[in-house]
Amino acid sequence: MTLKLYVDRMSQPSRAVIIFCKLNGIDFEEVRIDISKRQQLSPEFKEVNPMRQVPAIIDGRFKLFESHAILRYLACAFPGIADHWYPADLYKRAKVDSVLDWHHSNLRRGAAGYMFNTVLAPAFGLTLNPQAAAEAEKVLLASLAKIESVWLQKKGRFLLGSGQPSIADLSLVCEIMQLEVLDEKDHERIIGPYKRVLKWIDDTKNAMEPHFQEVHVILFKAKEKFHKQRYAVGSSIPQSSRKSDLHSKM
Repeated sequence: MTLKLYVDRMSQPSRAVIIFCKLNGIDFEEVRIDISKRQQLSPEFKEVNPMRQVPAIIDGRFKLFESHAILRYLACAFPGIADHWYPADLYKRAKVDSVLDWHHSNLRRGAAGYMFNTVLAPAFGLTLNPQAAAEAEKVLLASLAKIESVWLQKKGRFLLGSGQPSIADLSLVCEIMQLEVLDEKDHERIIGPYKRVLKWIDDTKNAMEPHFQEVHVILFKAKEKFHKQRYAVGSSIPQSSRKSDLHSKM
């Protein structure tokens, strides 16, 4: 039976799973679960993942959720997967696992929280929360600093000094790519100071083309949409109000 991926390409972990399958020639059926329409809460999807989150997979009669567990499973269950993705060597594999475990408690918590509370909340019918965004930004900046000073301190182009990407590189870069929907000023302020991180992102993207760009098309379209919305809101403010606001800040 064909592997089924239950995903939403606006979801960072979903994109990582899709890219991994495409890069490694794993045949799959993509079942879209539109989280903006709350499709993950349907009774049908609950049968796939009782936690009601994407991504999830069905491989034959085997069901699995949590993106890192899925990536580990795919790397081990399908033939011909290059060893660099999830090394057979116990010590190297444990190092990859350490990055993946760190990710969910740090980078993902900061990046997802910041993006939701600065850009994405209205798409779910919720209001933006500046205080929550500020707290998440602290976690995000601290996480980027750790990637820069710990995970990328060795000579290799990828995490842990490797010469080829692992599932940890894939997962973390897909997380950071969500920052693309920010306006240029905020994007530069947040990630611009981290030169090693920026080079690693480019190296990882290049190593995963053409599939990396293809799977992220939906994100680039969302960026255009949010940019137009910000411009429309700014343009709707009366000129006199803008001048008054400017004077109040001087």
